[in-house]
Amino acid sequence: MQLHRSKPGAAVCVWRLAALTAFLCAGAATAQQRVVVRPADTGRALRNPGMGWNFHHYDNTMDRYGTHLEPSDTVEDFPGASVIYLRLAWSYLEPEEGVYNWSILDTPAQRWLAKGFQIALRISCAESSPQQPYATPKWVRDAGAKGHTFSRGKGADPAGESWEPKYDDPVFLEKLDRFLAALAQRYDGSPEVAFIDAGSFGVWGEGHTGASSRLPYDARTLKLHLDLYRKHFRRTLLAANDDFANQGRGLEILHYARDLGMTLRDDSILVECGDRAYHKAYLADLFWPRLPVILEMEHYGHSVQRGCWGDGSLYLKAIEDHHASYATVHWQPREFLEKNRELVDRINLRLGYRLQLLEASWPEEIGRTQPLLLGYRWRNAGVAPCYAGGYPAITLKDAKGGIAAVLVDEGFDVRVLPVGPPGKALAVGRTEKSTHQADRPLAALRLPPDPILKPGEYDVFVSVGTRTGTPRIELPLPDGDGHRRYRLGKLRVR
Repeated sequence: MQLHRSKPGAAVCVWRLAALTAFLCAGAATAQQRVVVRPADTGRALRNPGMGWNFHHYDNTMDRYGTHLEPSDTVEDFPGASVIYLRLAWSYLEPEEGVYNWSILDTPAQRWLAKGFQIALRISCAESSPQQPYATPKWVRDAGAKGHTFSRGKGADPAGESWEPKYDDPVFLEKLDRFLAALAQRYDGSPEVAFIDAGSFGVWGEGHTGASSRLPYDARTLKLHLDLYRKHFRRTLLAANDDFANQGRGLEILHYARDLGMTLRDDSILVECGDRAYHKAYLADLFWPRLPVILEMEHYGHSVQRGCWGDGSLYLKAIEDHHASYATVHWQPREFLEKNRELVDRINLRLGYRLQLLEASWPEEIGRTQPLLLGYRWRNAGVAPCYAGGYPAITLKDAKGGIAAVLVDEGFDVRVLPVGPPGKALAVGRTEKSTHQADRPLAALRLPPDPILKPGEYDVFVSVGTRTGTPRIELPLPDGDGHRRYRLGKLRVR
């Protein structure tokens, strides 16, 4: 066996395999040389679809947190950030019936979309701040919708300054229905949107009335709201809050949300300390095998003041226990990063999915009429599946960097890669000698015929993406070409 070194991060082994049939028939060994590479994980943070850090640009009001940034500042130094979260009251967006001020959303969204981010939304119908007495627009109350005034800390209060709708009131639901229709016309199915919270019920849109009227509502009422969201948002991922199960409603409502195709969002991790840092991770088991789970930390500074944050490791533990794909920064993102850089780096190695190419092999030389026998082993080093899936592809490039051939393995979807504890997830691949049932035989990929592919030596690149060979997923590999393809070695075509 001959050992060669490629560029940093890959060890290349070349050996000769005797062709058994030729040996038996001709009494001589016919050699086929294969190249094997075993790339090392670069350790860098990845920005990939369906996962990553979220920043709160608006957080119930318009004066925090992203509005404290300069318009040109999109915090590009934060590794692994992918979504800007816009959480606002309905009254901001529809100050008069049928009259919308979408610029409130469009303005920050365009700053971040231009940098490759997506957006996420929550539109609330009740807020606890006396500076924002009408989260549901006042014109809804004036149209006859029933509701309650309340004071924070006192519950329903005839002398309260804030107003909360009666969540099953028919007038309120009719007006909400029309607003959600307008919202969906803009955002349903948009590739700019990562997810939308079903946030029309409860204070802050969290699904409870603990900081507003404190009045109980049964699961039937929440189902009315979830049905409205599903009615209008048929293609965009919707999220149900873990607190939907509060106030005696139990798991029934979360089973209902799951059956509607919604995912789970768990708010305010580390609002309490120690063993109470979070206590509903078991709910995630209803969702994470099929859909990306979303976690939101408590306002970071408040958690620190109460002595609950500690070194932040409980946030990482919550991500592990929930199999979370998204984690929020509920504070000024750059301040959080400066004080928690090591934690952020550790989380980035586990949050969502992380596709590691442990090994790849191919013939050192091949004729144009021969199939390319490709082998590899992949592992998902994250806590969650790669829900959208993707297909490995080999791209051959000439000396000028031009694409000479694209070969997609449509028989292998990375969605099947299982998750596990750090470093212990089962690797699955295409191998000559299977070590477990999940392995597949070597892929036999056909080269393009002459004159598309000419004889010569080509650089071999790997990527994961669509069936048509478009790369979609960033990999923790060296030697990237800037388009999510990564060089592995060379192949001679004769």
